[in-house]
Amino acid sequence: MTNISEISGFIWGIADSVLRGAYKRNEYQKVILPFTVLKRFDSVLEYSKKDVVDTYEANKNKTEHIAPLLNAKAVDENGRKLGFYNHSRFDFETLLQDPDNIEENLKFYINSFSKNVTDILENFDIEKQIAKLSKANNLYILIKKFNETTLDLSPKNISNHDMGTIFEELIRKFSETSNEEAGEHFTPRDVVKLMTELLFVGEEETSGTIKLVYDPACGTGGMLTSCKEFITKNNPEMDVVLYGQEINDEIYAICKADMLMKGEDAENIKGPSSTLSNDQLPTNTFDYMISNPPYGRDWEQDKEIVTKEAEEKGFEGRFGAGLPRKSDGQLLFIQHMISKMKENGRSRIAVITNGSPLFTGDAGSGESNIRKWIFENDYLEALIALPDQLFFNTGIGTYVWVLTNEKTPQREGKVQLIDAHEEYVQRRKSLGNKRNDITDTSIKNILNLYNNFIECDKVKIFYNEDFGYTKITVERPMQLNYQVTPERLENLYSYSAFKKLAESKSKNLETKISEETEGKKQQEAIKEALLTIGDELYTDWDTFEAKVKKALAGFDLKPAFIKNVIEKLSAHDDTAEYVTDKKGKPKADSNLRDTEKIPLVQNIDDYFEEEVLKYYSDAWFDSKKNKVGYEINFTQYFYVYEPPRPLEEIEADISRVTAEIQELLK
Repeated sequence: MTNISEISGFIWGIADSVLRGAYKRNEYQKVILPFTVLKRFDSVLEYSKKDVVDTYEANKNKTEHIAPLLNAKAVDENGRKLGFYNHSRFDFETLLQDPDNIEENLKFYINSFSKNVTDILENFDIEKQIAKLSKANNLYILIKKFNETTLDLSPKNISNHDMGTIFEELIRKFSETSNEEAGEHFTPRDVVKLMTELLFVGEEETSGTIKLVYDPACGTGGMLTSCKEFITKNNPEMDVVLYGQEINDEIYAICKADMLMKGEDAENIKGPSSTLSNDQLPTNTFDYMISNPPYGRDWEQDKEIVTKEAEEKGFEGRFGAGLPRKSDGQLLFIQHMISKMKENGRSRIAVITNGSPLFTGDAGSGESNIRKWIFENDYLEALIALPDQLFFNTGIGTYVWVLTNEKTPQREGKVQLIDAHEEYVQRRKSLGNKRNDITDTSIKNILNLYNNFIECDKVKIFYNEDFGYTKITVERPMQLNYQVTPERLENLYSYSAFKKLAESKSKNLETKISEETEGKKQQEAIKEALLTIGDELYTDWDTFEAKVKKALAGFDLKPAFIKNVIEKLSAHDDTAEYVTDKKGKPKADSNLRDTEKIPLVQNIDDYFEEEVLKYYSDAWFDSKKNKVGYEINFTQYFYVYEPPRPLEEIEADISRVTAEIQELLK
């Protein structure tokens, strides 16, 4: 088998035929993923296996110096050092020759790997699975299935790139059976390719011989691999070093194993731990960063550490711009990546999010403040709206953010929006929620739009300030009339202090009933006293206040209680006198309070005069309460008005449908 789908299907078949009964379907990956990794290691080591074993036997007493000797012998057919080894005489074939001792021999085989491999296997908790398989009498048949000639995972048959795809396909299948979100662990290759090419737009002539690439939520490492392939294809002399961090232990192990087999420095893959609360590359900065952080993921587990860093370090840390709501940490990842930009040198970022980080959060909120910081520092270069139904675990629309700390002169102070909603082809067969693909033609179209930097129906270019606004609070004076009527007296029950008169906190039932009864009597007494004022309509607070105080003189009520009673007996009246404070200034009516979002590019006073005072001449705003916010209403910028159909056409359709219904009824 050389077809990726055939191989992943064969491995999936092993799970279904061997593990059924001993494992639940949602537990298959605990066995199949580590054994697939193990089989790949076994196949890669096959070429120099004998040399490594012979060297070990000749030098096994030289424990301090044996590792370099074995590493030197572990090579591929081209003489390239593999970077890992296994010094035991066992492999998948010889393990089968001693069925009675296969559990002990397999454990010995695993422990004979170099430390960088044993560290990886520990994250799979593989010895626990071996014991369970042995107890269920499934270990021998599992090894035998993995050793079938039809399953050839050698580098001759399966390239490193294709092996990574097989891992991803298996993870997707396992995730579907357990209702997990496969898209958290890897991103579809078409999306990765687009993001990679966007990341490296204009980078063809970059200087330097070493480039550092980083993914803070690296999953199986597909994005990192894509970046290296792109760079080395265009500049074979460039040395590319990959870094990443992953939170899921099994996915971390697969990524690290994949990097090791590709000849990368697997120690640069950190985890398994959260990047937000445990950044394992705290002092590193990078040339390029690419990521697909989890959408809408609650960051409760990171909250304490992230909040502490934000409060104590401010902009000296990663989260100085603000903290988003706890239910969605996407903007935390964007801040984290920006903090990894080089201080003296150009860095570029491509990160994909859903729509929430574009507009969620009002002025003054954490989300808005983060966007404000991004725009004011001129980090955002372009935003590309992708088609929906591109991902395995969700059909929602997504956006690629392209950020940099060093824009070209043409782009300085500006942001390019690209609407690529229609750049896709429909798949013949869906994969989970993935029903659409971005083709090479679509990628080329998007890159052309990006490079041309010219406005058209699919491209809009704005200045950073165009996304900002000042939110002002518009106040209008309180104008009330006052009247004691049965209807208005019922409003008293919406005042908490009045309502609590008939409530009891006593746990004793008799006392509780007694206190509540007395409270209801007091409520009725207050209402009866207020009715003595009569139903005359008043338009002056002071006059009505004097009447209320006189009526309630027999009750021991605080001034605040009296004030709230008056408000509950009032209603807005444009003809009434202004209610004023002690200084004679009109009080603001909270029920009439409103807000306005005024574009930063517009004068606030001019806007207020034109849009507010023209309709409410006595309105005002307190500039001290103004808040600056930023949001990206992507859909709004590309909205095209479509006039409704003519009324005659609609009436004709209604008549036609009515006639069809009548005919059917006959």
